[in-house]
Amino acid sequence: MSAPRIPVTVVTGFLGAGKTTLLSNLIRDSKQRRLAILVNEFGEVSIDGALLRGEDGKVEIHDLSNGLVAYDDDEDFLPTMLALWQRRSVIDHVLIETSGLALPSAVMERLQGEALAPYFVLDATLAVVDTPLLLDGGFGQPSDTEQAVDASVAELFEMQLANADIVVLNKIDALDDDALLAAETRVRALAPSIRFIELAYDAKLDTRLTLGLHLHEPANTAHRHYGPVATMPGLAMRPLANQGLLDGHSHSGLGAHSHGLTTHKHFHEQDPGWQSFMIRSKEAQDAATLREAVAAIARSEPLLRIKGFAPPQDGAGRLLVQGVRSRIELSHEPDATPAKQAQLVFIGYHPSRPRIVEQLCKLTGTVWR
Repeated sequence: MSAPRIPVTVVTGFLGAGKTTLLSNLIRDSKQRRLAILVNEFGEVSIDGALLRGEDGKVEIHDLSNGLVAYDDDEDFLPTMLALWQRRSVIDHVLIETSGLALPSAVMERLQGEALAPYFVLDATLAVVDTPLLLDGGFGQPSDTEQAVDASVAELFEMQLANADIVVLNKIDALDDDALLAAETRVRALAPSIRFIELAYDAKLDTRLTLGLHLHEPANTAHRHYGPVATMPGLAMRPLANQGLLDGHSHSGLGAHSHGLTTHKHFHEQDPGWQSFMIRSKEAQDAATLREAVAAIARSEPLLRIKGFAPPQDGAGRLLVQGVRSRIELSHEPDATPAKQAQLVFIGYHPSRPRIVEQLCKLTGTVWR
């Protein structure tokens, strides 16, 4: 008798939505499950992977450097998944965190392909949303000065939602019921075919709403949804093997989610302005000074995401920098593994690396390269 397939949950969401924080909490709340997590980042160094490794040494963490995980030029995804299957006796569930500039459709199609379908089954795809940014119009309504950036962001965000089974409204702790209702209404308008919307207070989800949902098991015909199907213009759906009769968005198959690998890569080839780079400093940093410097740079450059570590001038551990657009958070983690040097990843739309280096040196009074 063949071994049961390993369930896979795909976690998608735009830059800074809180995917890694949500996964960190999931690790803490899932001690009974043996997890393997694949982390895909758009950048030189895996900041997110380092954060997750600090949560539980028993959880397998694998960094995938290709920003378009599971696409045809990604040489790491398939061998990593097959290696996990070889260790199936110690793995109950696989989670895959896509980069903030990727679509989950490539992973979803690879899972249903000949190489992986006998061993893995898609459990569910979650799209994590920065709810305050959504309500502020951060994923639409292009401004006069940032037409290309906002239009590109809106297109990618909507495609991420269209591929999801579940949308997770994150960062909602300061929002009232009216704001939450407005956010849900906006999500439903953008992606009417999603199955569920969940709320994540403190970036936490009940594991019963996250793992073991079996939304894509062929035998699971419960909770069928006969609503409209969200498709991308010009895309043809491919029938899935052994999927049976589908309504286009039922839980028994991928159906409307098969948006195609061509669209996945085409989006980035047609819009090559997205850039990521890391800037480093060997000097310890003053927390308040570094935060003000990063905030000033975020206001002056077309940046959507800033994250990284730095050694503190005062105390042990490390400084953790997390920025989404001009919203910058800096925390001191005294018990974390000490940062040997400062490393900041900047992701944006045609940002100027020389200008950012110059500003960091000037505003912090330290040397950055």
